[in-house]
Amino acid sequence: METLHQELKKLRVQQGWKMNDIVANTGIDQGLLSKYESGTRTPSEKHIEKLITVFQDTNGQLRKLWLAEKIARIVYQYPDSAEILSVAESRVEYLVSNQVLKTPSIPENIQSKLEELTELKNTWNLHKPLNNTQLNKLKSYFNLENTFESNKIEGNTLTFQETHLVVNEGITIGGKSMREHLEAINHSEAIDFIEDLVTGKEDFNKRTLLEIHRLILKSIDNENAGKYRTVPVRISGSRHEPPQPYLLDKMMEDYFIHYEHQKKRLHPVLLAAEMHERLVSIHPFIDGNGRTSRLVMNFILLKHGYTVTSLKGDLNSRMAYYKALEEVQVNNDATVFYDLIIQEVIGSLNAHLKMV
Repeated sequence: METLHQELKKLRVQQGWKMNDIVANTGIDQGLLSKYESGTRTPSEKHIEKLITVFQDTNGQLRKLWLAEKIARIVYQYPDSAEILSVAESRVEYLVSNQVLKTPSIPENIQSKLEELTELKNTWNLHKPLNNTQLNKLKSYFNLENTFESNKIEGNTLTFQETHLVVNEGITIGGKSMREHLEAINHSEAIDFIEDLVTGKEDFNKRTLLEIHRLILKSIDNENAGKYRTVPVRISGSRHEPPQPYLLDKMMEDYFIHYEHQKKRLHPVLLAAEMHERLVSIHPFIDGNGRTSRLVMNFILLKHGYTVTSLKGDLNSRMAYYKALEEVQVNNDATVFYDLIIQEVIGSLNAHLKMV
């Protein structure tokens, strides 16, 4: 494959341009043009656009070679450049695949379920509890259920009743570890926190994410609570390998940019699923990624008027959850994960309506 400087020289010769002609048509200094053709300098974005116009490069070859040159110059200095490029390639495929997953182009079966969701949400809005006592009872039950199920997914062995005793009565359960107690207390506080954010009309951003994570790891791992990891991690039982720590700042910046771009375009339930999955896949924290991601999902759902939604922690449900995540992470197919989250939101709305 030809390099950028070879392609520039080839096009100039093929099209009969003299160096002075290029200077006159682009305003680029002749010395710089010579360096571009010899490969000792890479054109700026402004200059490559001018050269594309002059050479009428309609197939985009010059832009591709220019981008490849920039990427190569960035990563070549690192000893693990091949690994960086592999991660980058996977990430580009992932982002491209998700850019097209917007409501107008999603599969028909997903669209029909979204319509069912809309009807259920409208019904819920009509039957919402009429007084604070009723509302607080609903919140108490479903928030506790969410804490129990989310912790169960991660291996916490407290039962639903034990979770209630720990969270609401302050009782210590014999035979259960201190960490399991703290996980229940912390998760319950984190749900209260996201509900306060919704009440205060706060939006999702880096500050709120780090605060959610800080609550999840409070008194469990204070050193890493509310901070991105600085070491590599692996997800047990998954073929997906999270990015290296030196890639996290940029990927998390892109994560929040994606949220800003999609929050007024994507259906709220799909947006909640998307931000949930992407956070799990990036795995920015040394621990607590799953709990934090599910809380982020619920933050977005609550912000758009949906009910707290719990993913079940029993073995079959947990395996279905992991497989749906892996479909996105490995095969770049979000459909199964979208379907799973939609079904759980539908289940949550129906459960709330039954209790009303």
